[in-house]
Amino acid sequence: MTAFLPSHLRIYDASVLIGKVTEVRWAAAATALFVAGLVAQLLDAPSLPFYLACYAAGGWAPGWAGLKALRARRLDVDLLMVVAAIGAASIGQVLDGALLIVIFATSGALEAVATRKTEDSVRRLLDLAPERANRVTAAGEETVDTARLEPGDMIVVRPGERIGADGEVAEGASEVDQATITGESLPIDKLPGDEVFAGTLNGTGALRVRVRRAASDSVVARIVALVEQASATKSRTQLFVEKVEQRYSAGMVVATVALFVIPLAFGAALEPTLLRAMTFMIVASPCAVVLATMPPLLSAIANAGRHGVLVKSAVVMERLGAVERVAFDKTGTLTEGRPRLVAGADDDEVLRLAASAEDPSEHPLARAIVAAARERGLPLSHAEQFVSIPGRGISAVVDGHLVEAGRATGAEVLISIDGRPAATFAFTDRLRPRTPAVVAALTALTVRPPLLLTGDNAAAAERVAAASGLHDVRAGLLPEEKVEHVRREAGLLFVGDGVNDAPALAAAHTGVAMGRAGADLSMATADAVIVRDDLGTLPAVIALSRRARHLVVANLIIAGSFIAVLVAWDLFGDLPLPLGVAGHEGSTVIVGLNGLRLLRERAWTSQQGAQPPGEPLGVGQVGERVVGSRP
Repeated sequence: MTAFLPSHLRIYDASVLIGKVTEVRWAAAATALFVAGLVAQLLDAPSLPFYLACYAAGGWAPGWAGLKALRARRLDVDLLMVVAAIGAASIGQVLDGALLIVIFATSGALEAVATRKTEDSVRRLLDLAPERANRVTAAGEETVDTARLEPGDMIVVRPGERIGADGEVAEGASEVDQATITGESLPIDKLPGDEVFAGTLNGTGALRVRVRRAASDSVVARIVALVEQASATKSRTQLFVEKVEQRYSAGMVVATVALFVIPLAFGAALEPTLLRAMTFMIVASPCAVVLATMPPLLSAIANAGRHGVLVKSAVVMERLGAVERVAFDKTGTLTEGRPRLVAGADDDEVLRLAASAEDPSEHPLARAIVAAARERGLPLSHAEQFVSIPGRGISAVVDGHLVEAGRATGAEVLISIDGRPAATFAFTDRLRPRTPAVVAALTALTVRPPLLLTGDNAAAAERVAAASGLHDVRAGLLPEEKVEHVRREAGLLFVGDGVNDAPALAAAHTGVAMGRAGADLSMATADAVIVRDDLGTLPAVIALSRRARHLVVANLIIAGSFIAVLVAWDLFGDLPLPLGVAGHEGSTVIVGLNGLRLLRERAWTSQQGAQPPGEPLGVGQVGERVVGSRP
């Protein structure tokens, strides 16, 4: 199915993927060697060989990357870290340099793994569309690659098959599950003249579809392209402390060289001059600055993970604290994504007969009717002479009664018994627990109130929005239209779950996926995943991120103050090397311990003011709020 991708997106260099795996292996080797050296040092055994091997394993990749950046006239912080580590080792601080190497190697490996998983998920998305399609010819039918289909071709789609191309129904009637494209929770009735999309699943009827778009221009292909483009844009985002790395790195290198060269030019002795320059490089190196940033963010990541929120990187944790507005998908995000019978079934006997007749059907509304009957403990009877008519409904004989069920509207089914209308069943997609309370908490927490972006129809969207407390609703959106809305909003966090949400998740300032029933692509593309599908954790993790950002600022002030004092002492006084190392290491320990405060359970529970107040609404309670009226 690579034909569905534009040519520039079809190329995945195997050497690149192998390189990413190699990064992980080298980082693991560096970490193991560092631990071995630390154990040997504690046991008074020779530790230097382990540390030197750690330098080589973890330092060659960032060092090589830094040298390549230097050739391009850019001073990369990776190279600076390797030089600082070597400088530390040259004056006896081998352990500190090795720790710095391990931190950078591990960070690069994690980034490589995340990137590879996203690329793999993008490729798996192509499995949505079938490889082959049945094209109508003058002689009958022929099976062809879907990549060869052209606008104007006619294809036959049989029951249970996936549609091979974007097009228009020319003949036949059926229900099509197009949740992967639009996010709608119920299959949509398709009749001649209706639009269908490649990769969507045909129901019980046979369709003839006239192709309207080439494979490379289909909606599913555009989803892939949008994910690739948005992910590439966001991959350039950095921690804010890294945004000044060029100037700081250049200034530090120039100052170190000047401290060595200028005194020598005026006749200073080599050894004390070198010692002063190396002391400067140690006390001015950004080790404390790196630790000022990472421990608070990594601690917040670990704490959030314990409470069911997987935040994929420190960059993401930082961005969560800068969220100004939250946008929700509807189906599977605010709602559970499954229809539920909520009105019209007051008569147990009518429900029993209807459920017995619907029992052989696999339609989602049929499953909801059967589930409602079983919840009441009603015994089902065997359905005879079962007939399913695509786009119309079913009929069967149950206990001698002719039972017919036909779609009245998108979310209503008319039940007739022996030719007489008996009931009209109404359905809805039930809200997740605590949804209204979560919306209220986010409204208080963010700059602008949350909004709803959905591919579902306007009536269904308005009902869910009203029950959730949302006032800004934008419905009937295709994936690319969601992306347009997302890009217009600064500081937007988008929450979704399906394949159709992946482009918006990638394009948003921050993307969060629902994890329990979410699509692989949406979870891989998102910056964070709510693993347990508890929306109540969303306000809490935003508040936790803001606390982490405050700690980062405090740590940067501490680290900057230590560096300023030590550098000034070295430049204008006579800073002893042991005291310089002690001051440098002391600042590193202080900011590190300060950041680790967010590992405590209290760091999460203290965000309770950001979580929905009161007791969680039960699923049944929330569901009743949604279905106060019929469609």
